[in-house]
Amino acid sequence: MSMFGAVDLSSLAPRPAASPAPGATGPQASPTGQAGGIPAPLIVDIDAQSLRDIAEISSQVPVVIICHSPRSEASAQAVAMLGRLAEEYAGRFELARLDVDAAPEVAQALGVQAVPTCVALLAGQPVPLAQGAASEEQTRSLLDQLLQVAAANGVTGRLALEDAAADEPEEPAETEVERAAREAIEKGDWAGAEAVYDHAIANSPADQDLKVARAQVRMLARMDGQDPVALLAAADAATTDLDAALAGADAALALGDVEGCLARALDAVARHSGDERETARLRLLELFEIIGSSAPEVQSARRRLATILY
Repeated sequence: MSMFGAVDLSSLAPRPAASPAPGATGPQASPTGQAGGIPAPLIVDIDAQSLRDIAEISSQVPVVIICHSPRSEASAQAVAMLGRLAEEYAGRFELARLDVDAAPEVAQALGVQAVPTCVALLAGQPVPLAQGAASEEQTRSLLDQLLQVAAANGVTGRLALEDAAADEPEEPAETEVERAAREAIEKGDWAGAEAVYDHAIANSPADQDLKVARAQVRMLARMDGQDPVALLAAADAATTDLDAALAGADAALALGDVEGCLARALDAVARHSGDERETARLRLLELFEIIGSSAPEVQSARRRLATILY
């Protein structure tokens, strides 16, 4: 039985390539399909309709699927890191980004229980890689192992990078603050990353983007090495424990459950008083920043917070 359930990638096995005509020469005889590489984008966004396309590509070059949610900072970090690695590996694999919120049926078929989750395709066949956040060093090791398996199975093509560069929108230049914070995060130095943003906010106190980034770093630090499912279970078992309740809110957001996250944080505010209520309120405001003030869930939660407090 395929691990992909209703969206069975085994049914999307690449079609056999047509045999070249006798005496054929030139690019059509090339194992990559093009003398300069496989004409496919280096990074592509996918959904249920485009699974066939990446299954076809995976017969020539490994495809790495990153399952992510735009509501999860951990998956945003993973997407960004894999994008850099895709560039560095120079077309030795294609990166496919799957937004689990936009394509929940594919996420369910892939067995995604948390974001980020990484799966590879080789000749149309799934190869599980990692679930949850992984360091850049761990990810490099996984990619190197994947390429070894691919080579052993004759999947040794490369993408035509000039085609990928033409298809990809130009990324905005990284600021010095973003670079310093990213380098600290990649080392696991969460306090250092937060200090970078503290300093930047002191110089630009009206910059809301900096405050959002700092809130994201704080959440990533709290979730580092934690199992979101275990945190949710602990919060449900100790409903009066403030720390457990707030950790449960973080865990819900890490799993892409925005409404659950806000409900847990609001409940923590309602259940406590004094300094504990203020701690819960401030954490809730940080979660508002991470999710985005314009999100309808945040606007609704703000109204409920006002009712609780006043």
